[in-house]
Amino acid sequence: MLKKLCLLATTTFIIFTANAQGGLYFPEPAGEWATKKPADLGMDASELQIAVSFAESHEYSGPKDLRLAILKGFEREPYHEVLGPVKPRGGPAGMILKKGYVVASWGDTKRVDMTFSVTKSFLSTVAGLARDRGLMGSETDLVSEYIWDGTFEGAHNGKVRWSHLLQQNSDWSGSLWGLKDWADRPPGEGGVDDWKYRALREPGTVMEYNDVRVNVLAYSLTQLWRQPLPTVLKRELMDPIGASPTWRWFGYDHAWSVIDGYKVQSVTGGGHSGGGIFISAEDMARFGLLFLGKGVWENQRILSESWINDAITPSEPNPNYGYMWWLNQPGDRHWEGVPETVYYAAGFGGNFIVVAPEEELVMVLRWLEPSEIGAFVQQVLKAMP
Repeated sequence: MLKKLCLLATTTFIIFTANAQGGLYFPEPAGEWATKKPADLGMDASELQIAVSFAESHEYSGPKDLRLAILKGFEREPYHEVLGPVKPRGGPAGMILKKGYVVASWGDTKRVDMTFSVTKSFLSTVAGLARDRGLMGSETDLVSEYIWDGTFEGAHNGKVRWSHLLQQNSDWSGSLWGLKDWADRPPGEGGVDDWKYRALREPGTVMEYNDVRVNVLAYSLTQLWRQPLPTVLKRELMDPIGASPTWRWFGYDHAWSVIDGYKVQSVTGGGHSGGGIFISAEDMARFGLLFLGKGVWENQRILSESWINDAITPSEPNPNYGYMWWLNQPGDRHWEGVPETVYYAAGFGGNFIVVAPEEELVMVLRWLEPSEIGAFVQQVLKAMP
């Protein structure tokens, strides 16, 4: 009998491998997932079991006390500290969906855990919803046309467009909630003075993974929606796809502003100083399935297909990165033997959502050693006919 499968990760990922052309199964709201034997969907159960066993035996090597993992993992950052909620993690867990049916699962798929930078793919989607609803004319618009409180003032920051923030190539310069952009993931060489007084790069030319700038996007979208982003995500996406009521999206404890007379918290796009989205593998799988379905859940359009296509289009500075989704394109993060159409969300500690459109697969992994994600996906694909 096939064991329940759970994917382990040092990062959180959502991976997609196929173009959805209808015929997908969508689970009932907050209900149990329908399962099918791999053979019923043309998959090899023995090869799939090897993938599950691989995930279970390659657990993230960091501590289960994520406060310690965070402080150790980012100890090179000057002034780094935990500023938002943190929760001890569970063990390896995951799900593999084929056409929306569970063909393998392992671990506790209902457990709510931190997802770190998988949050970024949710944040990007909130931007897509803003474009779909007409709040944002285009992601190529200057952010300063919408946010005029000084965040995007000046010769440099005034050039930043929504697309630059989404692709992490804005080189926005400044501080937010007391955190400096230059202190986040500093270069391997030099010291504080070198980082602080560096030459700025033209927005759109250099991709740099930077949570301060990601949180500037979250702050800007909060101002754009004029509502807390967890409220927006719940109403516009998570409730329509039947997610459970257990997920949460946190910001830093002090990250509050006043919007229309109400005190509103600005959430984070990750968890390396705490916060971000805390969620179960099953709710992550629903999010992945929505993307596999090109933004349609059953017969309801939730997110435009045009946004999904734009989100998984390679950016010029980094072909492996779109609008806060990682892409399996030729480049530094290319997985050999895996279709270039695969894309995924990834987070610290081995959290992933992987979408493989051509194979109609969604894979969710929790607490997998991050360097092993490519090998895991390769093994899953061996189960395909």
